[in-house]
Amino acid sequence: MLRKTLYLASLAAILAGCANPMTAENTTIENGASKTNTSIGTDLNYPNSPRGSTVDSYGEVKVVDPYRWLEDIDSAQTAEWVKQQNAVTNKVLEAIPARADFKKRLTELWNYERFGVPFNEGGRWFYTRNDGLQDQSVLYTMSALGEEAVVLLDPNTLSTDGTLALNALNVSPDGNYLAYAVSSGGSDWQTWKIRDIRTGKDLNDSVPWSKFSGANWAHDSSGFYYGGFDEPKGENLLKAANTFQKVYFHKIGQKSPANLVFEQPNKPGQSANFSVSDDGAYLINSISMGTDERNLLYVQSLRDKPNTWLKLVDQFEDTYNVIGNVGSTLYLQTTLNAPKYQVIAVDLDKPAKANWRTVIAESESTLQGVSLVGNSLIANYLANARSVVKRFDLNGKLITEITLPGVGTANGFNGKASSVETFYSFGSFTQPNEVFRLDLSNNQTSSFKKPKLSVDTSAFETVQVFYPSKDGTKIPMFITQKKGQAKSSSTPVLLYGYGGFNIPVVPAFSPAIIAWVEKGGIWAVANLRGGGEYGEVWHEAGTKLKKQNVFDDFAAAADYLIAEGMTAPKKIAINGRSNGGLLVGATMLQRPELFGAAIPAVGVLDMLRFNEFTIGKAWESDYGSPQNSSEFKALYAYSPIHNVRTGVDYPPTLILTGDHDDRVYPAHSFKFAAELQHAYKGNSPQLIRIETRGGHGAGKPTSMVIEEFADWLAFSSSYLGVK
Repeated sequence: MLRKTLYLASLAAILAGCANPMTAENTTIENGASKTNTSIGTDLNYPNSPRGSTVDSYGEVKVVDPYRWLEDIDSAQTAEWVKQQNAVTNKVLEAIPARADFKKRLTELWNYERFGVPFNEGGRWFYTRNDGLQDQSVLYTMSALGEEAVVLLDPNTLSTDGTLALNALNVSPDGNYLAYAVSSGGSDWQTWKIRDIRTGKDLNDSVPWSKFSGANWAHDSSGFYYGGFDEPKGENLLKAANTFQKVYFHKIGQKSPANLVFEQPNKPGQSANFSVSDDGAYLINSISMGTDERNLLYVQSLRDKPNTWLKLVDQFEDTYNVIGNVGSTLYLQTTLNAPKYQVIAVDLDKPAKANWRTVIAESESTLQGVSLVGNSLIANYLANARSVVKRFDLNGKLITEITLPGVGTANGFNGKASSVETFYSFGSFTQPNEVFRLDLSNNQTSSFKKPKLSVDTSAFETVQVFYPSKDGTKIPMFITQKKGQAKSSSTPVLLYGYGGFNIPVVPAFSPAIIAWVEKGGIWAVANLRGGGEYGEVWHEAGTKLKKQNVFDDFAAAADYLIAEGMTAPKKIAINGRSNGGLLVGATMLQRPELFGAAIPAVGVLDMLRFNEFTIGKAWESDYGSPQNSSEFKALYAYSPIHNVRTGVDYPPTLILTGDHDDRVYPAHSFKFAAELQHAYKGNSPQLIRIETRGGHGAGKPTSMVIEEFADWLAFSSSYLGVK
């Protein structure tokens, strides 16, 4: 398989908000009707948010943007506004007795040892480990499995507050060097460093202004390819649009700027990713347009025809993911004539499309990923959002199905064609990731690292149901609760969704889920259209002019839980992050009567200006463009900032964002909070919690994650009848 960069993220970022429980020691859930706590929402003195007169024209439609000044997040006026907003929010949260209990219980449950999936490079083994409450996971190495591992890189030593995070890493083919990317304060901007694995010391190399990129080493370990952008200029560096991505090659020890090897100055929406085949025979360039997974694929022979690109795919028609190669045969995972993906083989000596052959045909399940390991193909499927893993020979003949411990998510299966073993993790909503070793000689699986929790999770269960959306489409939903729990309209529910960018929401563990269900609550995850659960057709059904389907799917999940007698209106708190923050913002405005609390986190909330900030223009592939007349009409119809109405009883709302979020620019959340506070006249608080030195989620320190969960769970508990 190709050498791929290992991306690291905090638990909160990995789960993307799927880990939000509600509980505390000595907390009980009322058995009677929901009792709303209105006291903390009465007579709140919100900060002054002056309304300006900025007007934008979209064809014949004039749209007022009264809070444009909040887009200048570095101004003294905005800084003071942020300070005052946090003061109001903290006053409300401090008045909730359960806040301290939530933090205590979450800290107890989070304190368990967890491991990353081991990988081998250059004759050495590497894996990550967190002792439980470490802010960042630590990278270990050993020369052979079973030997005592030594610390190679401890990100916790890079800063005093845990906000310098290890974003990504890749080991050179000779096993001598580690390229690792560090980000600060939650920013997506990262700087690449190089550590000599033999000495454990960093070289002087420092490569800044990289973003949304891994490091891909040359076969001779002389340096690595990476993607970056020009250094932003002027004020508001976090706001600057990231449009013209370039690919560079940094040679070890290079003092001058890295060598520019690829750019497309006339194609601002395109980005390229370079990688080198394991055998060093080929350089591969995958070019994508925004977040659209359809791509171009160029291949260069590094032995026979260097500096000459074979344009294997030169139209944005389908998705082509390179799995690896055996000699001149390149294996690809593709949507070509297969919306749920298939595997094809291409002989690079005879690259004409007529010569391509199918190796693993499309099936009813979505093919999430494929590894070329041990002269075989390990295919990881999603069957109704749960993992099914099968091993095939290189001709596509089924060897075996890997037996998994239950309903959950498997990840890993890395290695090379010559590997005799591979490792993978498996986890679920109620079980943390256990790491397994798969012996490729006999297909036998054994446990390698198993975390030990301080609580017995066998008392909990996850069931999957299918409910009808507004148009009759069946939507899957996972429901986690105590085994044998009786239905009751008084049961509080935490409902999570995402629904976008072809990203599936799969079973994933968090201590927060356990903390919620152990007190009798329900944790529900809806697999909405727009995600990647059922392939490209499912994804496209929740994009652009069809985006309203996603909000209908989410509201229908609440309707189903109420109709089944599992809860009641105002007993449901909704949460989502990023695109899921948009989901929460739009749905709470469209169906406010359903919800007792709403927590939109780092959300895309200004749908008329999202493409003006950072990497936002890339999202037009999912959202459409406000500069397109028909797409503008759809965007304007659901854009949260533009659909807040007076005289509507919106649920208590706690908006979450970080002041260093340069993926979804924090002005989205700032402007939504200001609009809600201006328009809403009821007793439910409309608050915003702004994390300082916080970003979109990746790399967030464990301590910061726990505090955030404790805050918004305590807030929700005040309105869902948790006593």
